[in-house]
Amino acid sequence: MAFFSQDQLEAIAGALGDTSAGLTGTEIQHLLASSKMTDPGPITKRVRIYNAFAESQNTKQNRTHVLAFIRQAMKPARYSREPSRYEPLRALLNQALAFAGLVIDEAGELSSVKVARTLPEAQRRARELRADLEGRGVHPDVLRFCRAELLADNYFHAVQEAVKSVAEKMRSRTGLTDDGAALVDRVLSGESPLLAINPRITVSEKSEQSGFANLVRGTFGMFRNPTAHEARVHWAMSKEDAEDLLTVVSLIHRRLDRANVPPRV
Repeated sequence: MAFFSQDQLEAIAGALGDTSAGLTGTEIQHLLASSKMTDPGPITKRVRIYNAFAESQNTKQNRTHVLAFIRQAMKPARYSREPSRYEPLRALLNQALAFAGLVIDEAGELSSVKVARTLPEAQRRARELRADLEGRGVHPDVLRFCRAELLADNYFHAVQEAVKSVAEKMRSRTGLTDDGAALVDRVLSGESPLLAINPRITVSEKSEQSGFANLVRGTFGMFRNPTAHEARVHWAMSKEDAEDLLTVVSLIHRRLDRANVPPRV
């Protein structure tokens, strides 16, 4: 049975007990009880979590209850009233878990990944990727996904998060709540799209609109649908591939920014 080292437990507890993005005191109390761990009481959040984790692992000689706490804490349904809390906490936690060879996916499931060796490596990746993309003049909405916590394992997650931002922009501009291909079909396809990237008068303009819809639909299909079925560890991506793909996402963002709402006939 694998154990968490002291520094790994400290990092995980620090993420879960983070002042701004972490769990509340009430949430920690509930999660410790449901995970059958001894609660040290209302002290500093990260210390409270660390002491409970260390006591459980030392007493039971396994990390089963620590993993149970993490799984319970990261169930997406727990954040249904405050969805904006989930991704910042998941990013912090994944940065800590990377050093133990674990990752929490979007569904809140734990899976194994290659063990990260150094945080500076992830930070260096973020700086280099951002610098290269700035040189390409990519859209500002793409640059914000060049963060160390998204690159602790590989470049895939940065691209995946950037693709999700395209869907969010389409929803914010139209008021829809759809996702994936269904969202693209309603926003960009058909005779009455909600957003048009050109006047759609000539055959060429209509073909351009259709082609753009296919581009967005294909991008969603490549970086959203597969992750529901495949662990991220199987989607290795090079820095060069990430740069090319983020440039495509940048193009999509720029065209959406310039798109207009066509009149209804």
